[in-house]
Amino acid sequence: MQLQDTPLIDRSLRERFTVVLITHNRPAFLRRALHYYRDFPASILVLDSSSQADATLQADYPQVDYRHLPQYTYKGLQDKLAYGVNEVRTPFMTFAADDDFLLFDGMAQSVQFLEQHPDYGVCHGYGMMYVGHGTEVHFYRRDKRVQEDYCSDDPAQRLVEFMGQFLPPFYAVTRTDLLQQWYALLPANTSFEWQEIGHTFYLLANAKARILPIPYAVREANLGGSDHNTNVLTVLANRDERSRQEREQFAAFLASIPTALSGLGAERVQQVALEGFQAMAEGLLSGRALHGCMIITSRWNVPSPEPLRIFGKQQFVEMPFYNQPMFDLLAQLEFLIHAMPCGRIQLRELEAILVRQQALMQVNANDNERTIRARLWQALALSPFNRVVVERLLASLEAAGDEAEAAPLRPWLARLEALPSYDSQALLASLPSGQLLDWLEARTPDAEQASLARQRLAAADGGPSFGIVLLDLDAQMDKLQATFDSLMAGPCRRFKVVVLTSGDLPMVTNAGQTVHFVKVDSNDHVRQINQAVAQLDTDWVVLAEAGDRFTASGLLRASLELLGAEGIRAVAMDEIQVQADGRLREVLRPGTSLDLLQSVPGVMARHWLLRRDLLLAAGGFDSQYPLALEFDLLLRMIGEQGLAGLAHLAEPLLICNAPALDSQDQERAVLTRRLAQRGYAATVGSVHPGTHQIDYRHAERPAVSILLHCQDNAEAMQRCLVSVLQRTRYQNHEIVIADNASQSPQLREWLASLAAAGSRVRVIRSEQAMAPAAMLNLASREAQGEYLVMLDSDAEVLNANWLEGLLNQAQRPEVGVVGGKLLGSDGKVLEAGLVLAGEAGIRPAFQGLAKDAPGYLQRLQVEHNVSAVSGCLMVRAEVLRALGGLDEQAASIRAAQVAVCLSVSEAGLLVVWTPQAQVVRHGQVAALPCAPQAQDPFYNAGHSRSAALFTLDPHCRVEWQALIA
Repeated sequence: MQLQDTPLIDRSLRERFTVVLITHNRPAFLRRALHYYRDFPASILVLDSSSQADATLQADYPQVDYRHLPQYTYKGLQDKLAYGVNEVRTPFMTFAADDDFLLFDGMAQSVQFLEQHPDYGVCHGYGMMYVGHGTEVHFYRRDKRVQEDYCSDDPAQRLVEFMGQFLPPFYAVTRTDLLQQWYALLPANTSFEWQEIGHTFYLLANAKARILPIPYAVREANLGGSDHNTNVLTVLANRDERSRQEREQFAAFLASIPTALSGLGAERVQQVALEGFQAMAEGLLSGRALHGCMIITSRWNVPSPEPLRIFGKQQFVEMPFYNQPMFDLLAQLEFLIHAMPCGRIQLRELEAILVRQQALMQVNANDNERTIRARLWQALALSPFNRVVVERLLASLEAAGDEAEAAPLRPWLARLEALPSYDSQALLASLPSGQLLDWLEARTPDAEQASLARQRLAAADGGPSFGIVLLDLDAQMDKLQATFDSLMAGPCRRFKVVVLTSGDLPMVTNAGQTVHFVKVDSNDHVRQINQAVAQLDTDWVVLAEAGDRFTASGLLRASLELLGAEGIRAVAMDEIQVQADGRLREVLRPGTSLDLLQSVPGVMARHWLLRRDLLLAAGGFDSQYPLALEFDLLLRMIGEQGLAGLAHLAEPLLICNAPALDSQDQERAVLTRRLAQRGYAATVGSVHPGTHQIDYRHAERPAVSILLHCQDNAEAMQRCLVSVLQRTRYQNHEIVIADNASQSPQLREWLASLAAAGSRVRVIRSEQAMAPAAMLNLASREAQGEYLVMLDSDAEVLNANWLEGLLNQAQRPEVGVVGGKLLGSDGKVLEAGLVLAGEAGIRPAFQGLAKDAPGYLQRLQVEHNVSAVSGCLMVRAEVLRALGGLDEQAASIRAAQVAVCLSVSEAGLLVVWTPQAQVVRHGQVAALPCAPQAQDPFYNAGHSRSAALFTLDPHCRVEWQALIA
């Protein structure tokens, strides 16, 4: 595909003009750019500062001068550009970003203009912006019509005029010697903002500039900020003293370098520079030259020669974009954008399309050529740029002899094949959804393993049986078929399906058949669910919806794991959820976590395997809560027998839609009711969508002792104490400072003054240095509170209700320890509970995330159970005494606190983490020793322990041999 009419451009351009292509760690963008410029008869110099070179680029594009420059980092753009301009051997050059399209004719005309006008140094035309989407491209008018000729012989006049109507000249065609001179003068480490401003100043101070009334560039819009997170207005328009001084300093630098203005004297040149800065700021603020406005939505979702263009309400016909040659050119660019996708937004939307297309291309056991072809048409309708879909559909049509349908696809496929179009499988595999699907596929048993598993189950009377109650309340047969296909594709056969449908029954069935259809009223379906469960003769029951797809490993692994398992009442499994935008995310649940279940039931209370006999004994599902059936049942089961018999199996069972938020009111009602049955006059609120926050409203307001360890750390102690005194709303507390033989006279004097004041602050001193844990044990024995808080002495309390937040959980009889949220001095999460990560040690959860980040499964927003906490924790005094206090042989206070948490868990009590207590911890946090080899019950086995926590472990596999042995 030839993008532009290049034969009309002088082929000698290669000796006169160089395009310097800039790229950094964006191989897809670079390849697309090189394909675009491959027929442009100019010299192409690639400056690639990526960490890895593309060894095949030189072979694929031999006409390109490719330079791999890893020594220039992303922030080393100035040095990279300085290097590049000095490598240019042609009299004219331009910079080009790897995501932009500088138009061939626009560059050629600009070169021609400069050759004909030796007193001009810069020339370009007008630009548009684009944003690529899944099957659309949005085009924006960026440049307004401005003064087009900056031809004054007075360099000061043309400079201020140009900066006041600023169309950035960075990507303009420029005389090479001007840029070489500029980069030789530019001081090292100049900020990106001042590089761009200085670039403009130097060019206009030394030469005239021309804006040709032609289209010159189609550039990718930087939504959310520039590539380098910069904005020249931040340095030009801010009125604070520091910004003013910075402007004067840079203006002084510009006045010190040789330019055509130098004859005016340094003071006057500095003033001209400042006038230019002001003109540029005013122009940008007013939108005089630059103002984004979407003008065209271009959709290409069918294999047609041209996209469908929808023009916006506001058009700018005075700009040189509204003509057929430009529309033809945009169509060529759009085809390239879609066939070689790169952009962040585009890939995010394309990810969902590829997931759906892959599902539609799967061949099922009951398929025939007609059903396969029907799904291929659906896949093509999602995006016609997936070459695999086009190839398969065309082959199917040709095999069927459908020439009328096949004929339009042949030129479309040829057009795709003329480009290095994306490999749909490789692209999907590089995206999060594809990586998740590959991870899931790796867990599937092979044919031999599945056969041995069935033999193992057959030897155990067939193993557990599963009743699947499938809700089809919207009467969507295509979704039902997807569920049936997934069951038939899996190796597990010991199941029965009851379909409760609001539509017409496809056949007459009875309860004894493998598939039984029941006509239901969508307003009374809960009663019919209970009736269906009663008629099933299976061991286990699971609720699902039409369209949910069972994984190949889920039911089979559950069958094997449940063989011989005693006392199990219900089993939570993992799942893959299809998000609202179509992308996939894994929901890898922790072990049985009462608090996370209560906090985010939409995530935690779905698709449990339920013992059918116990479900019936409990009276079935409650029709009062049709949107929270499983949540209500689980809370009833917990109310009767606690957490005993509730298990978790770290294996995805379903691929299903993410839950809607319409169940939240019913979840709140269920939770309030069940808490009342447990004796709480609790209120349930919600701060974040999909979450619940419980105020247990305990009647007692017990005394709390806050223990602070002190050892010659006066500054940290004073900061910590002040924060506690000023930011603690709960008044029934004392502060016990455990002074561990401090030697500082000033510190000792300060502590003595606190003791003499007779306030709620008490000081307990040891004249002999002790292990910090031993010193805290001493303080805990002297403490008068019913609850003890161990707060790091280099921490500062942030929220006034921090003690109430801890007490809200600690006063529950099933809770042993409560921990808070630790933030670093940079405002990011330092620790939100601890993960027992085996050989990787005991690792802080969510470290490095933003303070307000939701965390995996929204765990940073809600109370949930963890194995251990440290730094800011509350424990009932009698519990600590029963455990014998802190381990005085532990390597650190943190290690001793972890040991307390593990002991509490062994005693059958819960460790709760809450976001309601937040502290900032200064200084370094010492690493903790290796965790016990035992699996962390609140961290999923499918997640990595050595890499970033809560990310998929790509090496995690199912040990099928152990299960079938």
